[in-house]
Amino acid sequence: MTTSRRQRRVAEFIKEELNELIERQMDDPRLEWVTITDVEATPDLQVARVYFRVIGEPDRRMEALDGLQHAKGYLRRELAAKLKLRLVPDLLFFHDDSPDLGQHIEDMLEKLHKDDAGHADA
Repeated sequence: MTTSRRQRRVAEFIKEELNELIERQMDDPRLEWVTITDVEATPDLQVARVYFRVIGEPDRRMEALDGLQHAKGYLRRELAAKLKLRLVPDLLFFHDDSPDLGQHIEDMLEKLHKDDAGHADA
């Protein structure tokens, strides 16, 4: 999917603002270790897919998602005050699994390498 320069600028602005809002203005303990890693805006800028990571135990992901959903209205109002758009995109939150996926692939490649080395010795 190709993204326009405007989409990228809006997405980057939303990412920066959300990180700042979560870090400095949110008192919800569910959001204590949340970091926004990426934002993807649709071509019409109606929807922004917000990807987040949580430091800590995997079970905190659902708590963080609940906290973000709970704060969605507040976050959109704060974005509306700073964005120069007619409509503020709807925020959809997703846990960013890419680091976990990368580690899984790396582990599998390492296992394959060990298996190949074991077969070469035999």
